[in-house]
Amino acid sequence: MVEKIGILGSTGSIGCSTLDVLRVNADRYQVGLLTANSNVEALFKQCIEFSPEVAVMVEDNEARKLQELLESRGSNTRVLTGKNALVDAVKTLELDTVVAAIVGAAGLLPTLAAAREGKKILLANKEALVMSGDILMSEVDKNDAVLLPVDSEHNAIFQSLPDAGEKGRVSLEGVNKILLTGSGGPFRTTPVHQLHQVTPEQACAHPNWDMGKKISVDSATMMNKGLELIEACYLFAVSPDMIDIVVHPQSVVHSMVSYLDGSVLAQLGRPDMKTPIAHTLAWPERINAGVEPLDFYQMSDLTFEAPNYQRFPCLRLANEAIKAGGSAPCVLNAANEVAVEAFLEGRIRFTDIAVVNEEVLNRVTVTHCDSLEKVLEEDLMARATASRVCQERE
Repeated sequence: MVEKIGILGSTGSIGCSTLDVLRVNADRYQVGLLTANSNVEALFKQCIEFSPEVAVMVEDNEARKLQELLESRGSNTRVLTGKNALVDAVKTLELDTVVAAIVGAAGLLPTLAAAREGKKILLANKEALVMSGDILMSEVDKNDAVLLPVDSEHNAIFQSLPDAGEKGRVSLEGVNKILLTGSGGPFRTTPVHQLHQVTPEQACAHPNWDMGKKISVDSATMMNKGLELIEACYLFAVSPDMIDIVVHPQSVVHSMVSYLDGSVLAQLGRPDMKTPIAHTLAWPERINAGVEPLDFYQMSDLTFEAPNYQRFPCLRLANEAIKAGGSAPCVLNAANEVAVEAFLEGRIRFTDIAVVNEEVLNRVTVTHCDSLEKVLEEDLMARATASRVCQERE
Protein backbone atom coordinates (compact mmCIF):
# COMPACT_ATOMS: atom_id res chain seq x y z
CA MET A 1 0.00 0.00 0.00
CA VAL A 2 1.35 3.39 -1.02
CA GLU A 3 0.73 5.95 1.72
CA LYS A 4 -0.49 9.41 0.69
CA ILE A 5 1.24 12.23 2.54
CA GLY A 6 0.33 15.87 3.13
CA ILE A 7 3.03 18.24 4.33
CA LEU A 8 1.92 21.44 6.05
CA GLY A 9 4.89 23.78 5.72
CA SER A 10 6.77 21.88 3.03
CA THR A 11 9.31 24.63 2.28
CA GLY A 12 10.52 24.89 5.89
CA SER A 13 13.33 22.84 7.39
CA ILE A 14 11.07 20.00 8.61
CA GLY A 15 9.14 19.95 5.35
CA CYS A 16 12.31 19.78 3.27
CA SER A 17 13.73 17.02 5.49
CA THR A 18 10.48 15.08 5.10
CA LEU A 19 10.78 15.28 1.32
CA ASP A 20 14.37 14.04 1.62
CA VAL A 21 13.10 10.93 3.42
CA LEU A 22 10.36 10.45 0.82
CA ARG A 23 12.94 10.52 -1.97
CA VAL A 24 14.81 7.66 -0.32
CA ASN A 25 11.54 5.70 0.03
CA ALA A 26 9.71 6.69 -3.15
CA ASP A 27 8.08 3.27 -3.52
CA ARG A 28 6.22 3.60 -0.19
CA TYR A 29 4.86 7.15 -0.32
CA GLN A 30 2.96 9.53 -2.58
CA VAL A 31 2.66 13.26 -1.97
CA GLY A 32 -0.92 14.56 -2.03
CA LEU A 33 -0.55 18.03 -0.49
CA LEU A 34 2.23 20.59 -0.17
CA THR A 35 1.80 24.00 1.49
CA ALA A 36 3.82 27.15 2.02
CA ASN A 37 3.35 30.69 3.23
CA SER A 38 5.03 32.78 0.52
CA ASN A 39 8.04 30.92 -0.94
CA VAL A 40 6.81 30.53 -4.51
CA GLU A 41 10.08 29.33 -6.02
CA ALA A 42 10.65 26.56 -3.49
CA LEU A 43 7.05 25.30 -3.61
CA PHE A 44 7.06 25.39 -7.42
CA LYS A 45 10.15 23.15 -7.54
CA GLN A 46 8.58 20.75 -5.02
CA CYS A 47 5.35 20.57 -7.00
CA ILE A 48 7.19 19.81 -10.24
CA GLU A 49 9.15 17.02 -8.56
CA PHE A 50 6.40 15.43 -6.43
CA SER A 51 3.20 16.30 -8.38
CA PRO A 52 0.80 16.76 -5.45
CA GLU A 53 -2.93 16.96 -6.11
CA VAL A 54 -3.09 20.28 -4.29
CA ALA A 55 -0.68 23.03 -3.29
CA VAL A 56 -1.71 25.71 -0.81
CA MET A 57 -0.14 29.17 -0.75
CA VAL A 58 -1.25 31.32 2.16
CA GLU A 59 -0.51 34.61 0.34
CA ASP A 60 -2.91 35.38 -2.55
CA ASN A 61 -0.41 37.10 -4.85
CA GLU A 62 2.09 34.30 -4.46
CA ALA A 63 -0.66 31.74 -5.12
CA ARG A 64 -1.42 33.38 -8.47
CA LYS A 65 2.27 33.34 -9.37
CA LEU A 66 2.53 29.67 -8.44
CA GLN A 67 -0.56 28.78 -10.50
CA GLU A 68 0.89 30.53 -13.57
CA LEU A 69 4.25 28.81 -13.18
CA LEU A 70 2.65 25.38 -12.81
CA GLU A 71 0.35 25.90 -15.77
CA SER A 72 3.34 26.93 -17.90
CA ARG A 73 4.87 23.52 -17.12
CA GLY A 74 1.69 21.57 -17.77
CA SER A 75 1.27 20.60 -14.12
CA ASN A 76 -2.09 19.26 -12.91
CA THR A 77 -1.54 20.46 -9.35
CA ARG A 78 -4.39 22.69 -8.15
CA VAL A 79 -3.39 25.79 -6.18
CA LEU A 80 -5.61 26.90 -3.31
CA THR A 81 -5.38 30.04 -1.23
CA GLY A 82 -7.45 31.93 1.30
CA LYS A 83 -8.19 31.89 5.00
CA ASN A 84 -9.58 28.36 5.10
CA ALA A 85 -7.51 26.72 2.37
CA LEU A 86 -5.23 24.75 4.68
CA VAL A 87 -8.11 23.33 6.70
CA ASP A 88 -10.21 22.61 3.59
CA ALA A 89 -7.32 20.74 1.94
CA VAL A 90 -6.76 18.56 5.00
CA LYS A 91 -10.49 17.79 5.24
CA THR A 92 -11.18 17.06 1.57
CA LEU A 93 -8.08 15.25 0.32
CA GLU A 94 -7.80 11.52 0.97
CA LEU A 95 -4.56 11.77 2.94
CA ASP A 96 -3.28 8.95 5.11
CA THR A 97 -0.71 11.04 6.95
CA VAL A 98 -0.38 14.76 7.68
CA VAL A 99 3.01 16.20 8.61
CA ALA A 100 2.26 19.24 10.79
CA ALA A 101 5.38 21.33 10.22
CA ILE A 102 4.05 24.90 10.13
CA VAL A 103 5.87 26.98 12.73
CA GLY A 104 3.84 28.86 15.31
CA ALA A 105 0.13 29.35 15.95
CA ALA A 106 -0.64 29.22 12.22
CA GLY A 107 -0.35 25.44 12.40
CA LEU A 108 -3.08 24.97 15.00
CA LEU A 109 -6.24 24.91 12.85
CA PRO A 110 -5.04 22.50 10.13
CA THR A 111 -3.57 20.19 12.78
CA LEU A 112 -6.89 20.12 14.61
CA ALA A 113 -8.60 19.44 11.28
CA ALA A 114 -6.31 16.45 10.71
CA ALA A 115 -7.18 15.11 14.17
CA ARG A 116 -10.91 15.49 13.49
CA GLU A 117 -10.50 13.59 10.23
CA GLY A 118 -8.82 10.71 12.07
CA LYS A 119 -5.52 11.10 10.22
CA LYS A 120 -2.10 9.90 11.23
CA ILE A 121 -0.44 13.14 12.37
CA LEU A 122 3.32 13.61 12.51
CA LEU A 123 3.53 16.55 14.88
CA ALA A 124 6.44 18.95 14.47
CA ASN A 125 4.35 22.00 15.41
CA LYS A 126 4.70 22.13 19.19
CA GLU A 127 2.64 25.32 19.37
CA ALA A 128 -0.54 23.39 18.51
CA LEU A 129 -0.22 21.48 21.79
CA VAL A 130 1.07 24.44 23.78
CA MET A 131 -1.93 26.54 22.75
CA SER A 132 -4.64 23.92 23.06
CA GLY A 133 -3.21 20.69 24.43
CA ASP A 134 -6.38 19.38 26.06
CA ILE A 135 -8.51 20.18 23.01
CA LEU A 136 -6.12 18.63 20.49
CA MET A 137 -5.53 15.46 22.52
CA SER A 138 -9.29 15.11 23.04
CA GLU A 139 -9.89 15.31 19.27
CA VAL A 140 -7.15 12.73 18.66
CA ASP A 141 -8.81 10.29 21.08
CA LYS A 142 -12.37 11.02 19.97
CA ASN A 143 -11.64 10.50 16.28
CA ASP A 144 -9.26 7.55 16.61
CA ALA A 145 -6.40 9.57 15.09
CA VAL A 146 -2.74 8.68 15.57
CA LEU A 147 -0.45 11.42 16.90
CA LEU A 148 3.30 10.78 16.69
CA PRO A 149 5.93 13.30 17.83
CA VAL A 150 8.50 14.47 15.28
CA ASP A 151 10.45 16.80 17.59
CA SER A 152 13.68 14.89 18.14
CA GLU A 153 13.34 15.04 21.94
CA HIS A 154 9.73 13.91 22.09
CA ASN A 155 10.38 11.26 19.49
CA ALA A 156 13.26 9.98 21.65
CA ILE A 157 10.97 9.86 24.69
CA PHE A 158 8.31 8.08 22.64
CA GLN A 159 10.87 5.47 21.58
CA SER A 160 12.08 5.02 25.17
CA LEU A 161 8.68 4.64 26.86
CA PRO A 162 6.76 1.34 27.04
CA ASP A 163 4.47 0.75 24.06
CA ALA A 164 0.78 0.75 25.01
CA GLY A 165 -0.94 -0.05 21.72
CA GLU A 166 -1.26 0.33 17.98
CA LYS A 167 -2.51 3.92 18.01
CA GLY A 168 0.78 5.36 19.19
CA ARG A 169 -0.20 5.40 22.83
CA VAL A 170 2.52 4.90 25.42
CA SER A 171 2.55 3.57 28.96
CA LEU A 172 4.16 5.09 32.06
CA GLU A 173 4.45 1.75 33.81
CA GLY A 174 7.62 1.70 35.91
CA VAL A 175 8.66 5.19 34.80
CA ASN A 176 10.39 7.40 37.34
CA LYS A 177 11.39 10.47 35.29
CA ILE A 178 11.43 11.80 31.76
CA LEU A 179 14.75 13.48 30.98
CA LEU A 180 14.28 16.10 28.26
CA THR A 181 17.61 17.11 26.76
CA GLY A 182 18.60 20.39 25.14
CA SER A 183 21.86 21.63 23.67
CA GLY A 184 21.84 24.94 25.52
CA GLY A 185 22.07 26.76 22.20
CA PRO A 186 24.80 29.16 21.08
CA PHE A 187 24.96 31.11 24.38
CA ARG A 188 25.33 28.28 26.88
CA THR A 189 28.67 29.65 28.10
CA THR A 190 28.32 33.33 27.17
CA PRO A 191 28.63 35.57 30.24
CA VAL A 192 25.12 36.54 31.28
CA HIS A 193 25.96 40.25 31.37
CA GLN A 194 26.84 40.09 27.65
CA LEU A 195 23.57 38.58 26.47
CA HIS A 196 21.90 41.96 25.97
CA GLN A 197 24.38 42.54 23.10
CA VAL A 198 23.35 39.44 21.14
CA THR A 199 22.33 40.12 17.52
CA PRO A 200 19.70 38.25 15.48
CA GLU A 201 22.47 36.79 13.32
CA GLN A 202 24.25 35.38 16.38
CA ALA A 203 21.02 34.01 17.84
CA CYS A 204 20.18 32.21 14.60
CA ALA A 205 23.58 30.47 14.41
CA HIS A 206 22.80 27.22 16.25
CA PRO A 207 25.88 25.06 16.84
CA ASN A 208 24.22 21.71 16.04
CA TRP A 209 20.92 22.10 14.19
CA ASP A 210 19.94 23.78 10.91
CA MET A 211 16.61 25.45 11.68
CA GLY A 212 14.47 28.43 10.75
CA LYS A 213 14.97 31.82 12.38
CA LYS A 214 12.13 31.67 14.88
CA ILE A 215 12.97 28.25 16.29
CA SER A 216 16.68 29.14 16.29
CA VAL A 217 15.99 32.17 18.50
CA ASP A 218 13.79 30.00 20.73
CA SER A 219 16.69 27.58 21.07
CA ALA A 220 19.03 30.43 21.99
CA THR A 221 16.68 31.59 24.78
CA MET A 222 15.79 27.96 25.58
CA MET A 223 12.15 28.92 25.20
CA ASN A 224 12.10 26.09 22.69
CA LYS A 225 12.88 23.70 25.53
CA GLY A 226 10.24 25.36 27.68
CA LEU A 227 7.63 24.85 24.96
CA GLU A 228 8.82 21.25 24.63
CA LEU A 229 8.31 20.80 28.37
CA ILE A 230 4.70 21.92 27.96
CA GLU A 231 4.28 19.74 24.88
CA ALA A 232 5.64 16.68 26.69
CA CYS A 233 3.14 17.14 29.52
CA TYR A 234 0.27 16.91 27.04
CA LEU A 235 1.78 14.24 24.78
CA PHE A 236 2.59 11.80 27.55
CA ALA A 237 -0.05 12.87 30.12
CA VAL A 238 2.49 13.71 32.84
CA SER A 239 2.91 16.57 35.28
CA PRO A 240 5.88 18.94 34.87
CA ASP A 241 7.33 17.48 38.08
CA MET A 242 7.85 14.23 36.14
CA ILE A 243 10.17 15.97 33.68
CA ASP A 244 13.75 17.12 34.23
CA ILE A 245 15.53 19.26 31.63
CA VAL A 246 19.12 18.24 31.01
CA VAL A 247 21.57 20.38 29.02
CA HIS A 248 23.53 18.15 26.64
CA PRO A 249 25.69 20.28 24.29
CA GLN A 250 26.58 17.50 21.83
CA SER A 251 22.93 16.76 20.82
CA VAL A 252 23.67 13.04 20.47
CA VAL A 253 21.39 11.79 23.25
CA HIS A 254 18.03 13.18 22.20
CA SER A 255 16.22 12.39 25.45
CA MET A 256 15.97 9.67 28.09
CA VAL A 257 13.49 7.89 30.33
CA SER A 258 14.46 6.84 33.85
CA TYR A 259 12.76 3.79 35.39
CA LEU A 260 12.06 2.83 38.99
CA ASP A 261 14.59 -0.02 38.89
CA GLY A 262 17.44 2.37 38.08
CA SER A 263 17.48 1.72 34.33
CA VAL A 264 17.72 4.68 31.96
CA LEU A 265 16.70 4.18 28.32
CA ALA A 266 17.97 6.72 25.80
CA GLN A 267 17.67 7.30 22.08
CA LEU A 268 20.89 8.38 20.37
CA GLY A 269 21.49 9.61 16.86
CA ARG A 270 23.03 12.31 14.74
CA PRO A 271 21.44 15.77 15.07
CA ASP A 272 19.43 15.24 11.89
CA MET A 273 15.64 15.61 11.80
CA LYS A 274 15.37 12.99 9.07
CA THR A 275 15.74 10.30 11.76
CA PRO A 276 12.59 11.13 13.80
CA ILE A 277 10.72 11.93 10.57
CA ALA A 278 11.52 8.50 9.13
CA HIS A 279 10.66 6.84 12.44
CA THR A 280 7.20 8.41 12.58
CA LEU A 281 6.49 7.99 8.85
CA ALA A 282 7.03 4.23 8.99
CA TRP A 283 6.02 3.54 12.61
CA PRO A 284 5.84 0.82 13.83
CA GLU A 285 8.24 -0.27 11.08
CA ARG A 286 11.69 1.15 10.34
CA ILE A 287 12.87 2.62 7.04
CA ASN A 288 16.05 4.16 5.67
CA ALA A 289 16.23 7.84 6.61
CA GLY A 290 19.28 8.60 4.50
CA VAL A 291 21.22 9.44 7.67
CA GLU A 292 24.75 8.22 8.40
CA PRO A 293 24.95 6.05 11.54
CA LEU A 294 26.75 7.27 14.62
CA ASP A 295 30.46 6.47 14.70
CA PHE A 296 31.11 5.72 18.36
CA TYR A 297 34.87 5.47 17.76
CA GLN A 298 34.98 9.06 16.52
CA MET A 299 32.49 10.49 19.01
CA SER A 300 33.61 13.18 21.42
CA ASP A 301 32.78 13.08 25.12
CA LEU A 302 29.10 13.28 26.02
CA THR A 303 28.45 15.80 28.77
CA PHE A 304 25.35 16.69 30.78
CA GLU A 305 24.54 19.59 33.09
CA ALA A 306 21.65 21.29 34.83
CA PRO A 307 20.10 24.32 33.10
CA ASN A 308 20.97 27.79 34.38
CA TYR A 309 17.66 29.56 35.02
CA GLN A 310 19.37 32.94 35.42
CA ARG A 311 20.79 32.58 31.90
CA PHE A 312 17.56 31.07 30.54
CA PRO A 313 14.58 32.70 32.34
CA CYS A 314 12.22 31.49 29.60
CA LEU A 315 12.59 27.97 31.00
CA ARG A 316 11.24 29.17 34.34
CA LEU A 317 8.34 30.95 32.65
CA ALA A 318 7.35 27.82 30.73
CA ASN A 319 7.39 25.76 33.91
CA GLU A 320 5.23 28.34 35.67
CA ALA A 321 2.82 28.48 32.72
CA ILE A 322 2.16 24.74 32.54
CA LYS A 323 1.70 24.59 36.31
CA ALA A 324 -0.75 27.52 36.16
CA GLY A 325 -2.66 25.69 33.43
CA GLY A 326 -5.66 27.12 31.62
CA SER A 327 -4.72 29.73 29.05
CA ALA A 328 -1.24 30.41 30.51
CA PRO A 329 0.71 28.24 27.99
CA CYS A 330 -1.27 29.80 25.12
CA VAL A 331 -0.54 33.31 26.42
CA LEU A 332 3.16 32.53 26.82
CA ASN A 333 3.41 31.13 23.30
CA ALA A 334 1.67 34.16 21.77
CA ALA A 335 3.83 36.61 23.71
CA ASN A 336 6.97 34.78 22.67
CA GLU A 337 6.07 34.79 18.97
CA VAL A 338 5.56 38.56 19.09
CA ALA A 339 8.73 39.14 21.11
CA VAL A 340 10.89 36.99 18.84
CA GLU A 341 9.59 38.81 15.77
CA ALA A 342 10.38 42.16 17.42
CA PHE A 343 13.90 40.94 18.24
CA LEU A 344 14.52 39.69 14.69
CA GLU A 345 13.38 43.09 13.39
CA GLY A 346 15.83 44.85 15.71
CA ARG A 347 13.15 46.56 17.81
CA ILE A 348 14.01 44.94 21.16
CA ARG A 349 17.11 43.32 22.66
CA PHE A 350 17.70 39.60 22.99
CA THR A 351 17.25 39.78 26.77
CA ASP A 352 13.97 41.66 26.31
CA ILE A 353 12.31 38.51 24.94
CA ALA A 354 12.03 36.94 28.39
CA VAL A 355 11.04 40.30 29.91
CA VAL A 356 8.19 40.70 27.41
CA ASN A 357 7.03 37.13 27.99
CA GLU A 358 6.91 37.56 31.76
CA GLU A 359 5.21 40.93 31.58
CA VAL A 360 2.47 39.55 29.32
CA LEU A 361 1.92 36.59 31.67
CA ASN A 362 1.53 39.09 34.52
CA ARG A 363 -0.88 41.35 32.63
CA VAL A 364 -3.19 38.78 31.00
CA THR A 365 -5.59 36.97 33.30
CA VAL A 366 -5.38 33.18 33.08
CA THR A 367 -8.72 31.63 32.11
CA HIS A 368 -10.06 28.16 31.38
CA CYS A 369 -10.04 27.44 27.64
CA ASP A 370 -12.72 24.84 26.87
CA SER A 371 -13.18 25.69 23.19
CA LEU A 372 -11.09 26.56 20.15
CA GLU A 373 -12.79 29.97 19.98
CA LYS A 374 -11.63 30.74 23.52
CA VAL A 375 -8.08 29.65 22.69
CA LEU A 376 -7.95 31.95 19.68
CA GLU A 377 -9.44 34.81 21.71
CA GLU A 378 -6.74 34.41 24.39
CA ASP A 379 -4.07 34.18 21.69
CA LEU A 380 -5.17 37.49 20.14
CA MET A 381 -5.36 39.21 23.51
CA ALA A 382 -1.87 38.06 24.45
CA ARG A 383 -0.45 39.19 21.09
CA ALA A 384 -1.96 42.65 21.47
CA THR A 385 -0.55 42.91 24.99
CA ALA A 386 2.87 41.71 23.84
CA SER A 387 2.91 44.29 21.03
CA ARG A 388 2.26 47.05 23.56
CA VAL A 389 5.01 45.74 25.87
CA CYS A 390 7.46 45.59 22.96
CA GLN A 391 6.65 49.19 22.03
CA GLU A 392 7.30 50.24 25.63
CA ARG A 393 10.79 48.70 25.40
CA GLU A 394 11.77 50.11 22.00
